[in-house]
Amino acid sequence: MNAGVGETKKQKKGKGRQKASNRTRSIYSCVVSSSAHESSPSPDEVSIVEKVKRENEDMAGRYVFKMFCGERIIGLVTGYDNETSKFKIVYEDCNNDLIDKEILLRTLAPPTLIDWMFDSHRMPRLLCILQQKVLDDEEQEGRLGFVFIENDGVDEHMIWLIELKNLFSRHLPHVPKEYIVRRVLDLNHKSVMVIRRNQDVVGGIIYRPFLSQGFVEIAFFAVMANELIKGCGTRLMNHLKQHARDMEGVTHLLTCADSNVVDYFLKQGFTKEITLEKDRWQGYGEPFDLPCNRYIKVYDGGILMGCELHPKLPYSYTTTMTSHQRQHAIIERIREASNSENIVYPGIDFQKEEAGIPSCPIKVEDIPGLKEAGWTPDQYGHSRFKTENDSADTASNQESITAFMRSLLKQIYDHPDAWPFKDRLILIMRPATMM
Repeated sequence: MNAGVGETKKQKKGKGRQKASNRTRSIYSCVVSSSAHESSPSPDEVSIVEKVKRENEDMAGRYVFKMFCGERIIGLVTGYDNETSKFKIVYEDCNNDLIDKEILLRTLAPPTLIDWMFDSHRMPRLLCILQQKVLDDEEQEGRLGFVFIENDGVDEHMIWLIELKNLFSRHLPHVPKEYIVRRVLDLNHKSVMVIRRNQDVVGGIIYRPFLSQGFVEIAFFAVMANELIKGCGTRLMNHLKQHARDMEGVTHLLTCADSNVVDYFLKQGFTKEITLEKDRWQGYGEPFDLPCNRYIKVYDGGILMGCELHPKLPYSYTTTMTSHQRQHAIIERIREASNSENIVYPGIDFQKEEAGIPSCPIKVEDIPGLKEAGWTPDQYGHSRFKTENDSADTASNQESITAFMRSLLKQIYDHPDAWPFKDRLILIMRPATMM
């Protein structure tokens, strides 16, 4: 038998073992690869998870409300807790809460309610301060940015300008789209935008600087509704004021505002009386030297408004600065009116018995630090329901307390508003209350 053609039994046996080993190795590699493929999420799954995470983070700064004892209590979403998968809420009564997304979406405050509370100055100061802190944190973490760009041919800038054009087209349906495109892409106009995570345009302003005349004309302004409630509109306008004064060197902002946004511009410091010299913004036409709006474009139904920029006011963080000043002023005033000097008194030792009942009653005047804080026995509420005998161990005192509680229960039962607690609710009439 030739060595190149035939094989011995030992060689055949070795080749069989090698094939079996290779087959086992291939099967093992398939199992490992399939398990690794199952454990690693697909790109679509990653994108969905990332989208949900972004939606949860973007809820920060939104207002919610709840009803308690017939009164509406406003709260603010301050963040998202990844451990409990719930949103953190701070209410105007300083109570904190954690709620899930389903309840959050049901209790979101409508924009009309928020606008009414701000217009009537009924928005709690605490929530305004917390909202500004949320925006500050988003800016520091890079989730919220304000950028100034123009038509410079950069790809990223051109994409943002097109997105801003689409935003203006949605929010300004009465303005022709061709006119919006010309203004957004005009080389004489510039833009300031609100960018979410360096990719989504959620608001912006188109303006044109007239450097020789010393003013800036605001052509278009729009912010998405959910961002406007968070205070992004005010912050966007403040960034424009800071940039126009420091970088453009102008002293005034002018705009032709529609009737439905006049209130907003009034809140931002604009007035209907233009303090800038008339010949600087109106100009004169040729050849008859007749007055004409050579610089400012006044539209039918629009109202010309202006804002004079303060030379030293830091517009970029005006809201945060005023909140801190107001807060410190209140704290200083409380310290001046307070009699205490931040003294910490020890706690009360009740010396409870086996049943958990204190061995001896504690009088109000014996609480450490209460008299030093200015408390007096004749204040309202002290011993309001006093019994005949102050001793807690006598039978007469127990009878007096029993008689008082019975009379109190009878008054509650006879009250006309106590009917829901006396009559059994009918399931057909009120099914929601029986669930």
